[in-house]
Order: sequence, then structure tokens, then C-alpha cells
Amino acid sequence: MGNVFGVDTNGIFLERLDALGRGYHHELPRQEYGALRAYPLLGFDWLHRGGGGVGYAFDYVAIGWILWAGLVCEVGILIFSRQIPHTEVLAHHTDHQSIKQIIQQPRVLVLFGAAFMMCVAHGPYYTFYSIYLVEHGYAKSAIGGLWALGVICEIGVFFVMPALVRRFGFNRILLVSFSAAVLRFLLIGWAVDWLVLLLLAQVMHALTFGAYHAASVGLVHEFFKGRHQSKGQALFGSVTYGAGGVAGGLASGPIWQHWGATVLYSMSAVAAMLGLLLMVWMRNLPKS
Repeated sequence: MGNVFGVDTNGIFLERLDALGRGYHHELPRQEYGALRAYPLLGFDWLHRGGGGVGYAFDYVAIGWILWAGLVCEVGILIFSRQIPHTEVLAHHTDHQSIKQIIQQPRVLVLFGAAFMMCVAHGPYYTFYSIYLVEHGYAKSAIGGLWALGVICEIGVFFVMPALVRRFGFNRILLVSFSAAVLRFLLIGWAVDWLVLLLLAQVMHALTFGAYHAASVGLVHEFFKGRHQSKGQALFGSVTYGAGGVAGGLASGPIWQHWGATVLYSMSAVAAMLGLLLMVWMRNLPKS
């Protein structure tokens, strides 16, 4: 229901936690964010693999019960979020600027546009990927395993992100992430019956989400400082994971219905390619 009204609640919530996490760790180097971000994903992976076994539960439990379990988790998030302490906002020389002035900087606009396209590209993946695999004969437990593989790789890349950022920087990592997204969605659309290639596509989740997310949040943190940091992360989450994810998800239905899954995931690849072109353009823009 949240997506129907254009609100990706989990995405925006996590963006807010990103800002809070940095607030609690003022001394944390910018490249260390990836390792910090990995820990919340352990619970997600636990649910899909051994302890939670959601992937296997789909074979034996009616989906209605799983939705109720999700509601319980959401209530738990609401309760625990009320206990999060306030953070100290460090003063910065950009505090005198309005949030509008920062957003209007060309590099900020291009980053938001590229991230929007990445989330549009992932819309069909999060909306129809499981259904797509079921139609091609994959067991529901196998589908849960594929989701878990992607999360495991995502967690792994978060732990090595500090070293990657020190060596390559945020911009280069994003260029690789968008390039990988183009290839990944082409593989999903055109090689679904080849398990080895499908496994490769899931391993690439480490790049198309893990590395992408850590690097993009790092850049947002560089653009929005001081009193604007939380606002910047919230805007980034709203525009990208919120509006972008919803746009991609809503567009998925008609495309799937009229042209099929192959065309749908090819369009995801096109969206990722547009984001890649924006990131290439961003490299040539002068820094403010």
C-alpha cells in the first residue's frame, strides 16, 4: 500500500538511519560507511537462509501468514525507532546555504537523476523477479536461495567497501555499478533458463545494489553537510528509492502484460544505461 501512494517506507527509513549512523560516528571516515551498513543486512539474510528460512517457508506456509509476520516486523521497527536517541549536529560552513541551493548544484542533480534511473531499473526486479522465476519452473525454495545469494554478496561487498573506496573512489565505483546493472538485467531477461548465468546475475547484486548504495550515500554525505545532512539523505531516499522504485514498479505491470518479461528486463538495462551516461557526464562537471 505504501508503494501505491508513492512512499517507499523502508528505503526512506534506512536513509534516515544512514544519516543517524553517521551522526553517532563523527570520526568515522567516509569510506568506512559500507562496513557499518552491512550489519542490518545480516537479519535479512538470516530470514532467507538458515534461521528464518523464508525461502523454504513459501513451499509450506500460506503467504497470508508471512504477510502478518511482516506486519509484526514493521510494528517492531516503529517501537524501536522511538528509542533512537538524538544526535549532535556538527556545524559546517555550508549551514548558511538553503537546501535548495545545494540541490541545484549540477553534480547533485546529476547524481539524483542517475540514482533515480538505477532504482527504476530495479523496480521490475523487486516486483516480478520471483514470479518470473516461478513461471520458468524454479521451486520457491530455490527462488529464496537466489534472493539469499544476492544478499550474501551484498553483505560481502559492504565489508570490503572501505578498501575499495580508498583505492578507486566513489565515482569509479558507481561507474562499475551502473555498468554491471546493464549486464545483470540483460542476463535476467535473456538467460533465465541458464542457472549458471542466473547465479552470476545474483552475484552481481553486490555491485548493482551493495557497492552502488554505499558509494551513492557517500557522495550524498559529501554534498550535504552539517544541518543539511539528514535532509539530504531523506531527499535522496525519497527521490531514488521512493519515486524511482515506485515508477519502475508501476511501469513493470503494463510492460510485462503487453511485451513480456524479456522486454521488461531489457528496459531495466536501458534505464541502467541512462544512469551510467549521467554518471559519465558527472565526471566532467566541475566541482562546486
